[in-house]
Amino acid sequence: MSRLGKSRGPKYGQIIDAAVEVIAENGFHQAQVSKIAKKAKVADGTIYLYFKNKEDILISVFREKMGLFVSCIEEAMGDKETVEDKLLALIETYFKNLSENYHWAIVTQLELRQTDKRLRGKIGEILKDLLILLDTIIDEGKLQGVFKQEMDKRIARQMIFGTIDETVTTWVMKDRKYDLVSLAAPIHHLLLSGLLKDSKTR
Repeated sequence: MSRLGKSRGPKYGQIIDAAVEVIAENGFHQAQVSKIAKKAKVADGTIYLYFKNKEDILISVFREKMGLFVSCIEEAMGDKETVEDKLLALIETYFKNLSENYHWAIVTQLELRQTDKRLRGKIGEILKDLLILLDTIIDEGKLQGVFKQEMDKRIARQMIFGTIDETVTTWVMKDRKYDLVSLAAPIHHLLLSGLLKDSKTR
């Protein structure tokens, strides 16, 4: 949590956005606080009014951005009636959000994975809200008799998230050489083949 709690103000947002760019462009270990301050157009000391250190900035960045990310996915899923459509909305929104925010994609797919175990543990806690959305889709699909009843929810969640996550990572590492969003439909079709009660995707 930021040192000022909920009393953040515009400078907090400037620092968060600047941190995403600086970490993406320089890597977390080379992203000095002074660089973040310069990008955010604030004094170095201002950073410490909001954050304890660079690690606190990274955790706060992930918390803020992931919160918005999950909200976008929830909104996209909100008007969908079937679990199949909800899953597609999740995948499409996931890909669209990261394709439109390339610096953020670099941070999530590359830089966060290079942090130490303690930091990754904190990041994992923040990621739970997204995983809960996946659990909700899986539970609803099983309850409606659409998804296989014998399916292990943890394995299904890992399959879905792992596929989506690896797709974005490859896209980032290939330097955006193809349209990420266009992959949503075929990946959705592929995932449904393992989830649906019958062998045919709808």
